Amino acid sequence: MSDVLRLAAQQDRRLRAGHLWVYSNEVDTAATPLKGFEPGQQVQIENAQGKWLGIGYVNPNSLICARVVSRDRAVALDESLFVHRVRVALSLRQRLHAKPYYRLLFGEADGVPGVVVDRYGDYLVLQLTTAGMDVRRDAIVAALVKVLQPAGILLRNDSSTRELEGLTRYVELAHGSVPESVAVEEGDCRFGVSLSHGQKTGWFFDQAANRDAFLRFVNGRRVLDVFSYVGAWSVRAAVAGAHHVTAVDASAQALEQVRNNAASNGCADAVTCVQGDAFHVLRDLRAQRERYDVVVLDPPAFIKRKKDIKEGTLAYRRLNEAALALLEKDGLLVTASCSFHLHRDELLRTVQQAARHSDRSLQLLEQGQQSPDHPIHPAIPETAYLKAYFMRVLPTL
Repeated sequence: MSDVLRLAAQQDRRLRAGHLWVYSNEVDTAATPLKGFEPGQQVQIENAQGKWLGIGYVNPNSLICARVVSRDRAVALDESLFVHRVRVALSLRQRLHAKPYYRLLFGEADGVPGVVVDRYGDYLVLQLTTAGMDVRRDAIVAALVKVLQPAGILLRNDSSTRELEGLTRYVELAHGSVPESVAVEEGDCRFGVSLSHGQKTGWFFDQAANRDAFLRFVNGRRVLDVFSYVGAWSVRAAVAGAHHVTAVDASAQALEQVRNNAASNGCADAVTCVQGDAFHVLRDLRAQRERYDVVVLDPPAFIKRKKDIKEGTLAYRRLNEAALALLEKDGLLVTASCSFHLHRDELLRTVQQAARHSDRSLQLLEQGQQSPDHPIHPAIPETAYLKAYFMRVLPTL
């Protein structure tokens, strides 16, 4: 039987509505002192009246001090639970994807708070971001091996969010072997990516559906791809018939992979790479009087915390203003944000402000979000983080 974590009076509303997080100020620390728990310890969570709310794990050193994993009293946080959750998640991805390249587990939305797994055919990348899942690493790895029999599992436990849980950062092989470069297939293209040295978990599966939607706008067009990483937008555009694509990234290593991926997909002549800070490159391209039919903005999160909202929103506006200055009279702007704290309507308002400042008019053609292998938990707004807008850009009306 697990120990009990009791909430203070009237602090169970979010959990009863379906949320899975407990904040440290919501705990009755007189009845259940947080300092009495070990990081990752399994707990039974109760409200102030002693009503059972769920089973989860606790971390007394984190602002989010507990997370619900199940509302079934019979469940234990062990390998059998993880096997079940992996199988349920896999059934969705197999319906969505003909080939095994996708996000397999997406934290809370898949019933495994603090766990992310990306699948690259026979290889998996596992990321554990909470103490509760970190102490169950072996059970999670065993569950993945049992269900999928992968050739290798790489632990990418180098996310900065681990520090909020008092965890160290590292990259380590957890099972089998993983080569330096693995393949990922998206659409009609095949890409090489580094799982150990690439950004995040190696590939941004969350934008796959938006890239699919983007392709019908690129045939015969000049495309500028800003924050290109290893060329997912760029190479797919070139293969889909773009006249020419310019990929911009600050990383020389990423751009070298863009060139490799363009060559392996037979479109090397259609792709040019420019290394540098995105804002500086956009400024220089304007000075050179370059113009594009399509501009893609897929930046990293400019707003990681609430205190970054003002400065980050200004950065999004500046970025979109710079992109609008490079678009032809009837161009397309694909602009995205993965900052949860920048709400969808605020991103749209920011792009509109940039357009007014640039004396351009916009037509919103399509809205995008994260791909369905990143499902959204309806009770947890934090799981809905990615938004994208496809905007037709015209002279002022």
